[in-house]
Amino acid sequence: MPASNFNQLQAELANKNPRIVLKKALELYDNIAISFSGSEDVVLIDMAVKIRKDIQVFSLDTGRLHPETYRFIEKVRKHYKIDIELLTPDFDILDSFVKNKGLFSFYEDGHQECCGIRKVEPLKRKLANVDAWITGQRKDQSLDTRQDIPEVELDMGFSTEQHSLLKFNPLINWNSMQVWDYIEAHQVPYNQLHEKGFISIGCEPCTRPVLPNQHERAGRWWWEAGNKKECGLHSKNIK
Repeated sequence: MPASNFNQLQAELANKNPRIVLKKALELYDNIAISFSGSEDVVLIDMAVKIRKDIQVFSLDTGRLHPETYRFIEKVRKHYKIDIELLTPDFDILDSFVKNKGLFSFYEDGHQECCGIRKVEPLKRKLANVDAWITGQRKDQSLDTRQDIPEVELDMGFSTEQHSLLKFNPLINWNSMQVWDYIEAHQVPYNQLHEKGFISIGCEPCTRPVLPNQHERAGRWWWEAGNKKECGLHSKNIK
């Protein structure tokens, strides 16, 4: 997309309702995929199937998800009668990593290497074969890293000289309450872990429930200091 058209698209979608952003994305691109994290991002799927039936959905299967998350992914697949592509880590890379560092090295030297192998590398493979993707990231998920994210952006993390990739963020200006209001109003399936105090849900060893008044990201990689808690999927596009 030429820079002038991209700038026009950004201006057109700025501060627009998620449905408008989602509809525009699905109208512009046939080869576009929705990233489904197995959490409350199912709102995107619920909106998308009402716009276009042949949506492409994928989810990252790190091999370390909670049993409830796997059951939830299957529930969503059946509920909406859609295919959900599960992206898995490269076996040889993962095998070497586990043999050398064990299954819980992230508690000692940080989560970035493990996330790079289990999440970023499989996502990179997938995104090399689509023209755009849709995420459920929101500003209120991180006051430190996601405040300047627009509704549509050039994905600096996964674009190459040969392949420019657009990223759409329809829910970017919604807060958690709006997401859950939608889930309740539309009877959208959700991960049962949410009923056990989990808010931001990732891999089982790296996620725990949060206490009252704690920010939702406090339950992710809790042993690490700092507030900029990102796994690497969006970090090249944020400050």
